[in-house]
Amino acid sequence: MKLSQLLEQNSQVLEMEICGITADSRKVEEGFLFVALPGLIFNGADFIKDAVEAGASAVLCIPDAKLENDDVTWILDEHPGRVFPYIVSRFFKYQPENIAAVTGTNGKTSVAFFTQQIWKKLGIKAASVGTLGIKADGYQLDTGLTTPDPMVIHKALSELCDLGVDHVVFEASSHGLDQHRLDGVNISAAAFTNLTHDHLDYHKTEEDYFNAKARLFKEVLQPSKTAVLNIDNPHVRDVLQICKAKGHKIITVGKTDGDIRLLNQRTSSTGQEITVSYKRKIYDIALPLVGGFQATNALMAVGLVIGCGGRADKAFKALSYLRPVRGRMEQAGRHPAGARIYVDFAHTPDALETVLQSLKPHVKGKLAVVFGCGGDRDRAKRKIMGEIADKLADRIYVTDDNPRSESPEGIRQEVLKGCAVGIDAGDRASAIAMAVEDLQKGDILLVAGKGHEQGQMIGTNMTDFDDVSVVRSAIAAIELQETTIRAKAN
Repeated sequence: MKLSQLLEQNSQVLEMEICGITADSRKVEEGFLFVALPGLIFNGADFIKDAVEAGASAVLCIPDAKLENDDVTWILDEHPGRVFPYIVSRFFKYQPENIAAVTGTNGKTSVAFFTQQIWKKLGIKAASVGTLGIKADGYQLDTGLTTPDPMVIHKALSELCDLGVDHVVFEASSHGLDQHRLDGVNISAAAFTNLTHDHLDYHKTEEDYFNAKARLFKEVLQPSKTAVLNIDNPHVRDVLQICKAKGHKIITVGKTDGDIRLLNQRTSSTGQEITVSYKRKIYDIALPLVGGFQATNALMAVGLVIGCGGRADKAFKALSYLRPVRGRMEQAGRHPAGARIYVDFAHTPDALETVLQSLKPHVKGKLAVVFGCGGDRDRAKRKIMGEIADKLADRIYVTDDNPRSESPEGIRQEVLKGCAVGIDAGDRASAIAMAVEDLQKGDILLVAGKGHEQGQMIGTNMTDFDDVSVVRSAIAAIELQETTIRAKAN
């Protein structure tokens, strides 16, 4: 494509053909446009010379980074990261017709996964982009980021179009929004689940964190598109004012108020029975998901489906067929005594509190929890999470999450400052084994913090670790022990 088309500027100087675009100097080839982006670790401007030597014919960078080289076309901008996504979107050209995005501290993955499931139940070819990668029938790409970089996003969107996918739902992380990764994506409907304490190691203040999330509605979502808002969260009410000012169509979801209103909720043996109202119609739904908060996530997904043109009655009916996301309130197994064990990604104070409260109605004995906090991340939440566990759980096993460069024992001690009844259960595998062994009939165990993750970062080493697999190994060990005891008795 001509550089003038990518920049949407009519200029004879920009008539050269661009063969490819990259922000990684190692991937530059002859005729490429190299985009020098600032980063948290590396600064793209430091690699401009390498990119030019590799064959870049054009460079997008800040004015101060320009080199004395007239063989290269220079595109200068004080904020190249804001221009980059739009250039990439023009290069790949095609996007599915209906694109939804969901942001918020908790619930993004579940809402996105449920939205995709509803679309598929309605016979629509759909994809999801988020923590679990980019997924559609016949398409799987692991990206390593909740919201991938613009090159990955737009290349994938173009490939999904080739497969006939016309509906896509994104998880929009605060990092991704702050770094303009979703700019240039034509979003039809956007959802805001909630805002609670998280990521202050990156955003520094709660106001900065909120503003990053709010960008989805203030700048990315175009006027007259649909905003789906969890009106039960106080911070989301502030987003409501932004949406009104931008002229968005608004669908609110809530328990005491809302266009989609959760009127009643009852736990059941398979999940929960919910009653919902929307546009003067009442829907009674058997929702096969454990955890009261999952009802709100499911209804947010319905809002996105409606916002993208789906029929409300069919969307509500599809809720009876939902299945949980891997590592989100996933039942990992049952202790031989009958106690149930759940694995969840809850790694923030609000998420831990929400999940523990949701499990309480299902508990007939004791509620136990295994959890820890990540290293090199927001330290303020450690004691807070300990206090929440102390308030809601009967047995608390404090263990390691992803310690990274910090002392695992030091992190555990910070958590334990908030829970006097908690025990330092050591490494994660030992903690899970101990907690499973202690279970009795009627108990429930929550293993929180890592959810779907398949590895654990200790120091600079990533080792294989899957909570669900470790739980099942612990159950198998107990079953083997009981079988051996019975055999000896006979």
